Amino acid sequence: MSTTQPPGAPEAAARSEARFRHELYPYRGQDQFMTGTLGYIREALEADEAVVVAVPEARAALLRGELAGEPAVTFVDTATAGPNPGRLVAAWTAWLEGSGEGGRPVRGVGETAWSQARNAAHLSELRQHEWLLNQAFARSSAWSMLCPYDATDGDQAALRSVSRCHPLIHEDGRNTPNGDFLDAGPYPFEVLPAPCDPYQEVSYTYGDLAAVRSKVAQCASDAGVSQEQQAKLAVAATEIATNSIRHGGGSGTLRTWAQDSVFLCEFRDAGYIADPMAGRIRPSARQLGGRGLWLAHQLCDLVEIRSTPEQGTTVRLHMDVHAR
Repeated sequence: MSTTQPPGAPEAAARSEARFRHELYPYRGQDQFMTGTLGYIREALEADEAVVVAVPEARAALLRGELAGEPAVTFVDTATAGPNPGRLVAAWTAWLEGSGEGGRPVRGVGETAWSQARNAAHLSELRQHEWLLNQAFARSSAWSMLCPYDATDGDQAALRSVSRCHPLIHEDGRNTPNGDFLDAGPYPFEVLPAPCDPYQEVSYTYGDLAAVRSKVAQCASDAGVSQEQQAKLAVAATEIATNSIRHGGGSGTLRTWAQDSVFLCEFRDAGYIADPMAGRIRPSARQLGGRGLWLAHQLCDLVEIRSTPEQGTTVRLHMDVHAR
């Protein structure tokens, strides 16, 4: 018996099997930004695809002016996700799903505000986020994402560090394989710097969660963290310490210190977190467990995770100290 495929079915099937295209677009100047980005968006519109755009507001205003209210293009503000790059995968997932109703293919245009990184730790987490996008959307309706990158300053070291997170380079309206892409093995994390002196250190185990909360609260207050931020930090610290006790060998070590207007809590244990996406995907309503790292990402200004089978797990919670 023969069947008749609806129009567009072969193309849809090909897209569902295609690998997520994650393209870095190094540009120099406003004209190059507009030429490359608009070409990418218009190609999507011609193919009846939706587009989600998240770029700095000055760039977004230029694109809105050229696109004249095109209904298939949605502009979003990454600032609504908060300061922690660990929230961006979930935010992009929501934005893309909202634009891809009915299985419609979606393209993303996302320009990270690299120049606004608050410190070296924030910059490192932004790079890891770019690398994780390759896993996050490998099987989603978003089958392509363009990442414009302002290379005007000519900093080749910075450009290469970002390039390593993208399997494709976008140039002259085409994409080519990127020989610098980190496509094998785990992500090469940067080594966490040693705590800043003076720091406090205590060990914890079963029955010590109240003591952990008390220690974090006192040290955070001494560092100038607001009461509202202290309340968030108490929840996050409890979740991470609980993970140590349940999954990290029954005990852990807490360190706290302040550095450059940031208060940090570091939790170390013997456990191993194998999933690099842990804490970055919103848990489902029926999911058992897996909420501790998610909550930490939602509550803290930055979360750094380093985990290997040999050295165990280190989780650093950052809370910005705002002038009062």
